[in-house]
Amino acid sequence: GELLFPVVSMSVAIILFEGSLTLKLDQIREHGQVVTRLITLGVFATVVIIGYATHLLFDMPLGIAFLFGAIVCVSGPTVVVPLLRTVRPRRSVANILRWEGILIDPIGALLAVILFQFVAATGPDAGGAWIIPQVFGVGIALGVAGAYGFAILLRRHLLPDYLKNVAALAAVLTVFAISNALAHESGLLAVTIMGVMLANMRRINTEEILDFKESLTILLISMLFITLAARVSTEALQQFGWPLFWLLMIVLFVARPIAVWVSTVGTHIDWRERLLLSWMAPRGIVAAAVSAVFAIRLV
Repeated sequence: GELLFPVVSMSVAIILFEGSLTLKLDQIREHGQVVTRLITLGVFATVVIIGYATHLLFDMPLGIAFLFGAIVCVSGPTVVVPLLRTVRPRRSVANILRWEGILIDPIGALLAVILFQFVAATGPDAGGAWIIPQVFGVGIALGVAGAYGFAILLRRHLLPDYLKNVAALAAVLTVFAISNALAHESGLLAVTIMGVMLANMRRINTEEILDFKESLTILLISMLFITLAARVSTEALQQFGWPLFWLLMIVLFVARPIAVWVSTVGTHIDWRERLLLSWMAPRGIVAAAVSAVFAIRLV
């Protein structure tokens, strides 16, 4: 019922926080330029290519087509990290994919919110122009405040060991809820920043919290993929026919390779690494959850 999407949103927040706890700055220093380009130039290229392809293949209005492009420009740690454990590529490629998969989720969700504001704008009160500084300001401020606040509790040993994991979960959900209440859809950005800061603070041991969150994330992902997939009917897939297949081919063989090329041109990444980066962009639970939420709102 009405609780489905609040539960989905909170679950995605926990998943992103767990992923961001694994992001160590010393792992990405050599490849920061590539990651930055992937989540800026790469996202722009992906949204434009998928948006125009959707517009042409399905005769969809450009606004909604670009909204779709924004929703599916993300990859996500829920599928990237398990694949990396199995494939085990070079450390440089693995770090780039891990950082991209986690950082691109809040960016894609934020971009989708901005485009939705313009698609659904019905008057001067729509507030599309103000949403970018509002979301970034609130998300960054609460993410930083949440990280420092929880770090103080850990450093001063104000939490007993048996409550650390539960307190971390409560802190993440509190930051997420307050952030979303102050600025719509800023919660994902807030919990991602909170996780990255905690992962890179001195004298903060996040190993126990990470182990707990990893187990919780596996349960949440299993539940979410089944729940969201159960909402997709075979009739809905059949009515699109071949255009859906061609769109998938464009996403795989056009949009992603171009996004990787513009993000790695002039860098030390060789052609083998570019090929793997081009082939590794699965869509995760964030894309599925955000698309389900916007589908209902658009109707």
